[in-house]
Amino acid sequence: MFRKCLNTDEGEPVSNVIITLSSNELVEFNSSVSLSCSSSGSPISFLWMNGSSEVTASDRVQLRGSTLTIVNVTRYDNLPFRCRAFNPVSDDISGPANLSISFGPENINLTLSPSKEHYLEGSNITLNCSANSKPSAEFTWFLNGNNLPDAGPELRLMNIQLSQSGSYSCQAFNHKTLRYQSSQPSDVSVLKAVSGASVKPSTDLQVERTTVNLTCEASGSIFTRKWMKDGLDLIPSDNITLSEEDKVLTFKSVNRENAGMYLCKISNPVSTAEASYSMVVNYGPENVKITGEREIRVNDTLKLTCSAESTPSATYRWLLNGTEILPKSATFSKENAEFADSGNYTCEARNNITERTSSDIHELFVVLNLSVPSRGLSHGAIAGIVIACLVVVAAALGGGLFIYKKNTKKPSDRNTRIMTGVDGRGNAGYESEDVNYADVKFSKNNNGGRVQMGSEENSNYAQIRVNNSKPATMSPPTYDVHMQKARRPVSQYEANGTQTYAQVNRN
Repeated sequence: MFRKCLNTDEGEPVSNVIITLSSNELVEFNSSVSLSCSSSGSPISFLWMNGSSEVTASDRVQLRGSTLTIVNVTRYDNLPFRCRAFNPVSDDISGPANLSISFGPENINLTLSPSKEHYLEGSNITLNCSANSKPSAEFTWFLNGNNLPDAGPELRLMNIQLSQSGSYSCQAFNHKTLRYQSSQPSDVSVLKAVSGASVKPSTDLQVERTTVNLTCEASGSIFTRKWMKDGLDLIPSDNITLSEEDKVLTFKSVNRENAGMYLCKISNPVSTAEASYSMVVNYGPENVKITGEREIRVNDTLKLTCSAESTPSATYRWLLNGTEILPKSATFSKENAEFADSGNYTCEARNNITERTSSDIHELFVVLNLSVPSRGLSHGAIAGIVIACLVVVAAALGGGLFIYKKNTKKPSDRNTRIMTGVDGRGNAGYESEDVNYADVKFSKNNNGGRVQMGSEENSNYAQIRVNNSKPATMSPPTYDVHMQKARRPVSQYEANGTQTYAQVNRN
């Protein structure tokens, strides 16, 4: 659509079309501008073009003859304007007229490269600030709201230090529009690498049933601590607790099961360090035990070994009947044992760390000949063996009592014993066939009746008849004679006889 204005001159061709601007330093939303079109020739009509489009009137655009007025220009009014002049005989168009419209800054943006949540101390970081602005904006930088001396759209932080952590922002300024715009702050978190990790105990010597602390320490920026024991994650319990942000591991009452390798792993988002501690729990001594023979022969080697549960290993001290003997080691031995070596051996075990002592007692007999061991024999086995336990008469004049067992073994295995008769004379030269002796506990029946032998674990009972009259011979009765007497009914005994029972304990 053409808007025309008539010239009084007719018939002159159109030429020399020119646009004149009222101002070319415009600020968006603040400035208005008028464009005037002039030409030679008559009559003349004018048409305004913006780019390839015809300009029409609106709230912001006014058209009056050869003048175009724009109120509150925007950046989009910055297209080239042209004016077309024409009459019935000719037309002509002006050159472009460009408006210089300043705007912004706006849409400011701050970016970090590389973009990370945390940066290791010593890293290099580049911050870039951008904004939509005409002319280009000027930038200033701020850290935690304080102005930095740096200027320009780029801020480089080289070999950044922990002190440079904080909230960074930039501000854009347009010296034409005199407008400012600030970016949203971006946090830069600088962390020191974790180093110098260690696990320190509250005491160098951990003793069972005491309180022990393990403290995990390190330098640098510490975010987390993780504890492990023997390669597995440590699980707190009523006895094992963590405190001070997992820095301190506490054993309320440490025990031997708590011994092992403890690992503390310290980390932050940019580094990790770990430290270990081997905890030894000292305990004991406990379950002290002496092992060795309880009966040996004269001139045999005496050897006793003492053991105890203890960490560290216990030291040992030996006593015989309350008197200290040497050596101070776990084993006590002596060659060519003597009768004087009989007695109660005490082993005292001591832990020098826990300062605790525990002991065990072992009774040992040194004898001329070993007794026949009865431990482990059943009653059936004893009854099946042809053994007779005989108690020889204890004479009124200081007679001796002895028990013997006649075995059917071959005479090749024989022991010779010197026995004492009822009249105190020695039966020198008497050889029994494999005579053995047993300790006998006597219980005298004063009621004149038969004693009912009850069963007692590890005990055998023998009924013994003692005649106070002088024996006819100094030799022990034969096995057959003994068995005949044993088969008699026990209802009444010979004159001057005494009924005696012996309990034979199997050791």
